[in-house]
Amino acid sequence: MTAQKLRMDIIAQNIANAEVTRTERGIPYRRKMVVFNSLAEGGNFRETLNNVMGVKGKGVKVSAVVEDRSPFVRVYDPGHPDANEEGYVLLPNVNRTQEMIDMLAASRAYEANVTAFNATKAMALKALEIGR
Repeated sequence: MTAQKLRMDIIAQNIANAEVTRTERGIPYRRKMVVFNSLAEGGNFRETLNNVMGVKGKGVKVSAVVEDRSPFVRVYDPGHPDANEEGYVLLPNVNRTQEMIDMLAASRAYEANVTAFNATKAMALKALEIGR
């Protein structure tokens, strides 16, 4: 859940900076992406629980946040303060449509994790009630 939340935060940052033509480095904003890695086994209890529940995966963690190295978008706007001598401005390599699709996917993954967590919690509570 925390990995998907970070992914949504990075996507929101990309959308917010989609028009920034000059950062502290003097270049347009570069789109950022989250890189996930699989989690390793985390001990006997986790192994046993995963085996009993038939869980194949172990979850993910964010290993890095990297910049997209795709080229910037060139737009002709001679009146812009960041335009070059030919009148072109370099805009960030952020595609709002792609970002919204990524946001939707991250949101759905987060919701699926919440649903699975709540179902597991409900099953554990029912198991405790049986023991009474």
